[in-house]
Amino acid sequence: MADYPYNTARWQRLRIAHLRLSPLCIGCAAMSIVRPANTVDHTRAISAGGPAFPGHDGLASYCAACHSAKTARGTEAGAAKTQRPRKGCDVNGNPLDPAHPWNAEKSLRAEGSRTEHGHENSISLIG
Repeated sequence: MADYPYNTARWQRLRIAHLRLSPLCIGCAAMSIVRPANTVDHTRAISAGGPAFPGHDGLASYCAACHSAKTARGTEAGAAKTQRPRKGCDVNGNPLDPAHPWNAEKSLRAEGSRTEHGHENSISLIG
């Protein structure tokens, strides 16, 4: 177990209560995956001035993989911080990571396919 506050009984009670309140991983949910959470994370890192024992609105539930990916991209990563997108694709070959450049390009392509009135452009074939 890590250092304070994670080595306290108070944190363990807060962690268990939060996992009961929010049992699914929010990182997976953003990728349309349903997976149980086993890690509770501070939404504002203690090292960034966040409270050690916040209310449930200051906590987030993650699976181990999503928590590791979030930590590697957050302020707590320090010099090891990465901007690389998370690995993995859905059954259609689309990246799972909502922040992946492909998803940003896809939303730009979708916006570009609409006219200024919000209707999709289409080609009609008269035959």
